[in-house]
Parts: sequence; C-alpha cells; structure tokens
Amino acid sequence: MSRTAPKLHDFPGGLHLPDHKAESTGRPIGQVPVPPRLVLPLQQHIGKPAEPVVTVGEHVLKGQLIARATDYVSAPLHAPTSGTVSAIEHLPVPHPSGLTAACIVIDSDGRDEWTKLPPALPNYAELPPADLRERIRWAGVVGLGGAAFPTSVKANPGADRNIRTLIINGAECEPYISCDDLLMREHAARVVAGIGILKHLLGARECLVGIEDNKPEAIAAMRAAIAAAGIRAEVVVVPTKYPSGGEKQLIHLLTGEEVPSHGIPAEIGIVCQNVGTTAAVAEAVLAGRPLISRLVTVTGAGVAEPGNFEVLIGTPAAAVIAQAGGYTTAARRLVLGGPMMGFALHDDGVPVTKAANCFLVTSATEAPAPAAVGPCIRCGECARVCPMQLLPQQLYWYARAKDLDKVQDYHLFDCIECGCCSYVCPAHIPLVQYYRYAKTETWALEREKRKSELARRRHEARVARLERLEAERQAKLRKKKEALEKAPADKAGADPKKAAIEAAMRRVAAKKAAQAAESGAPAASETAGSEGN
Repeated sequence: MSRTAPKLHDFPGGLHLPDHKAESTGRPIGQVPVPPRLVLPLQQHIGKPAEPVVTVGEHVLKGQLIARATDYVSAPLHAPTSGTVSAIEHLPVPHPSGLTAACIVIDSDGRDEWTKLPPALPNYAELPPADLRERIRWAGVVGLGGAAFPTSVKANPGADRNIRTLIINGAECEPYISCDDLLMREHAARVVAGIGILKHLLGARECLVGIEDNKPEAIAAMRAAIAAAGIRAEVVVVPTKYPSGGEKQLIHLLTGEEVPSHGIPAEIGIVCQNVGTTAAVAEAVLAGRPLISRLVTVTGAGVAEPGNFEVLIGTPAAAVIAQAGGYTTAARRLVLGGPMMGFALHDDGVPVTKAANCFLVTSATEAPAPAAVGPCIRCGECARVCPMQLLPQQLYWYARAKDLDKVQDYHLFDCIECGCCSYVCPAHIPLVQYYRYAKTETWALEREKRKSELARRRHEARVARLERLEAERQAKLRKKKEALEKAPADKAGADPKKAAIEAAMRRVAAKKAAQAAESGAPAASETAGSEGN
C-alpha cells in the first residue's frame, strides 16, 4: 500500500563518501560450501555468552540447539550443519585485539542433515506476541546490521510503551558493504514477510522502510514485494549520506524525532530493525529455522571476484574469501566490516559470526599506511561532521588525560563510533580509538564498582548475620537464667542444684556404712569414742 512519501529531516554532520558498492553487486548471491570444520563462538551477541548443551564427541544435526541462552539478554546457538563436536575450547575470534573466546567446534560429516524443526507458524496473526517472541528467541535471531542485539528483547519494548512506527533499516550507508542491498533485490518477499510479523508483534500502526537512493534495484524490488503482499508499509528513499544507516540518524531522517540521550527508540514509540534481521524473523516464524547462516559481502581490490555470499555461521574467513576468487597480489589488509567502522583482522582463520557482514580486503591505495599523528590544531572539523552533535575535541582531550568523569560530562556514550571525526581530522588523530578506550575503561571501572558494592553488601550481611546469631544466643541464655530463678525451691528452701549434690553425698555415705556393717568393722563413731577413753 503506497502513500505520499513523508517529509525527510536531514541529520546534522555526516559525510558524502565514495560508496564502492558496484564492485560487489554485479553478480547474484553466491553460496559458500559447507567447510570441513566450523567454529562457533559462544559470544555472538550483546549480553551473556551462551552455554553449551552438547559434549565433545557428540553427533549433532543441522539446526540442533548446541548452546542455550543463559540470561534474558542472550541468544542460543544452533549447529549450522551435521557433524561431530570435536572440541569446546578457547580459539581466536573476530576481535580488534586478536583475542580468543570459548567456542564449539563441529567437524562436518558431509551429509548436511537437518534435525526435526518446530512447526511453521503461518497463522502468526492469530498468536499472542509472547509466543512469537519465544520462537524468535529460540531461533537465536540477533541484529544482523552489526550490533547483534537479541531481537526477542528488542521486540519486547514493554507493556507501558505504545509502538506506533516500525522502521526497517535498508540504508546500508557504510562504503563497500552491499549484503543488505542484494538481500532486498533477491529476497524482498522474505523481508516483507518479516515486516508483517514484526508489525503484528509490536502492534505498530505504520512501517517505514528506509533505503538510500544509490540502491534503485532494491527500492523497486521492495516496493513490488510490499504491493504483492498487501501490507501497510512504505519504502522511503533517503539521500546517500554517511551515517544515514545509524539507528538514531535514520529515525531522525524519517520522522524528525530525536531519541533521548542514553535512551532507546521505544521511548518515543519507535522500533528499528535491519532488513537482514527482518528476513531472519520470517525464517524463524514461517519456516521454523534457526539463524545458522547470513549474507556476507567480500570486496576490495584485494580479492579477485568481489560479491555477496550466503555463509554458514562458523565458516572460516579464508573459505569465504576463496569463494570470491581468493586474494590478488594487491591484497594488503583484511578488515571485518567497512572502512569506517570495521577493524583489521590478524588472520583469516577466524570464523564468520552473526555480526559479520563484510570482509574487506584492501590494497595499499585503498588503505594507505596511517599518516604521522600531529597535534590538534582546534580546527573544529570533527565537531562539524559529528552526526550526534558532540564535541569530539573535548572528548579527545579528556579521554587522552584519562579523566573518565569529565569525558562523560561530554556524553561519551552517545558517540556511535562512526569515524567521521577521525576521517576529517587534518592532524590524523585516531579519535575514535580514544573514545573506545575511554568507554572500555569506564565499563571496567563500573564492573569494579559493582564488585566492590557486592563485596560491601556481602560483608554487611555477614556482620548482620553474626550480630543476629549473637543476639539469639544471649536471648537464650537470659531465658534459661530466668527459668532457673523462677523454679520452686525444695522443702529446705535450698538451691535445687545444692540439694541434688547433698542428696548424692548422703547416698554415698549410706552405701559406705552398709559395706562396713557387713564386714564387722566398727562404725566411724564407735572408733572415735574408744580413742577418746
């Protein structure tokens, strides 16, 4: 159903960058074969890591649950293919520092045999939202735009929040990345089916699909799919400007509304989901399939045949790059993500995760060696391009000085780390790295504070428990003493304890006297009398 396009509201700052999309959109979506070995990190989402429910040596089937969610903000993992669990151990994962993390390793058996899946829910409109959220949670669906926030949590804004608008993010503003573009071109019907599910789940009255104007094929495909499905949704074409795909920026573009600082879109009646996430929701509800694969862009001058590929979660990056024709002689650097928000990988043996949307293999021309860092000249260019209207220069100074209290006064955590400030800095200062450092240190301090607070509460609870036990002991002693004082005295008015002792002594004396009489010995009194005479 089509309506007049809503008025667009430009967001502040941002950059117009060469998009480099055409390099990877010239061929249909490809398929990466099942690799011999899959490595599945237990932490592929925001929140607590999943917990294994399989053991080493166990045979698993495709789609089988292999790790359960351990908290409300967590997501389960499923086997991407059939095979044997060969290890559960720490292995390298995609991370800027090349860290390792707990992983489940599956050796494929080559059969790619599915497990028994839950039934499809084509009648989802008749089901309560809680049932749909549980299906999405079971499927392990997380945000596929890069944030990897559990979708079941995001789709549960709370009974006190009235969601009026569902926004589907198809902007894909980061240069080089085109997996969302190809998804909308080739699988628009699946995305639109997911829109219908999310609208019902959230009770949203309207849906706006934001797509940048450099994706005409995707725009046409989505409009055709919406018309065919007959749902109430509208494709809104937005100008190509980085970072229009940022959640807060897209919301402002389409509605003119501002998400509160430290707030979430649900607070203003809006929920935003990526097109890939929306398609995964449709798969979970309408096919009963968990999230075990995703589209990945492989591009850059360092690969022979750039393109987009359907990849099983856990596939080594090297296998994906090989499917794109392998490296060229120009390859210099492997980046996970785009050139603005991505990070360099130390090797191509790390696995594809749910959050991995692009492998960018750059040449020396595309990613020249960093220039020497100079002093800040206070030109103000960083503030001009900041889409969050922050003061990057002030953030830099306080982050550099490790003044973590002051840096938060300048809204550090409103920074979306888009990289616009670093891109335009004439002094080549890696500003975003300073902000990431400050955030990491702040989180570490907060964890220490929570640990200290927990230790303090435990100490206070222990002291209170000991005081309570001592008070109970003293109360028992007082009660016993009072009982003894109130007990009736014996006939002689003696103390009960003393009377008992005297009675025992009399019994002993009587027993001795009886023994003496039996042996003929004089009694003690007679002996004493004769000696006196």
